[in-house]
Amino acid sequence: MRAVLAAPPPTLLVIAKAPLPGRVKTRLTPPFTPEQAADLAEAALADTLETLGRVPAGRRLLVLDGEPGRWLPPGWEVLPQCGGALDRRLVAAFAHAARLAPGAPALLVGMDTPQFDAASLAGPLSPAGRAGVDAWFGPAEDGGFWALGLARPSEALARRLLADVPMSTPDTGRHVRERLAAAQLTCRQLPALTDVDLAADAHRVAALAPHGRFAARLRALTTPRGAAR
Repeated sequence: MRAVLAAPPPTLLVIAKAPLPGRVKTRLTPPFTPEQAADLAEAALADTLETLGRVPAGRRLLVLDGEPGRWLPPGWEVLPQCGGALDRRLVAAFAHAARLAPGAPALLVGMDTPQFDAASLAGPLSPAGRAGVDAWFGPAEDGGFWALGLARPSEALARRLLADVPMSTPDTGRHVRERLAAAQLTCRQLPALTDVDLAADAHRVAALAPHGRFAARLRALTTPRGAAR
């Protein structure tokens, strides 16, 4: 009981690109224009940050490629992404967390799953829920992952798990799970979610979270002018 009470609160990380036309959600074009795709990305990022704001945490870090905008809520520290491929940027994000909050677990989430709910993370990350857990893995239905957490993050461990893993492929998640197993980490699986990559994904995700900014923005872009609301 004493160990549970003394458990440090987690660090929550989001890795994201600033939602600018032509730089984000390019697979949504067509049917959407680059400006519309950026609007959807902004809504997804805003929903993600707001939801994570309801998850108990010690620090909230946005590891950002670009500049923050009106979508950034209070309570988030912004850190610039390092250069290089995505695997290197993920390693660097965990290294940031380990330096800024030594001894605290860290969980990283992307900006492409605005439908997740706070309870799906708050329970597993609570002091009681994380007892005996070394890592958390949130699979994406396209074969990737939407969340990855480490109970005792370090740059060395993150590099062992992520360096040179092929990213954005149907086998990305499998590679990471194999490395978690090879490192003999006890891993708790989080719910499987759909990434917003294509227009069909956007509609599926909006249906799962109809009251969020993302769903509202998608409705605004796809409802014919003059149609009844």
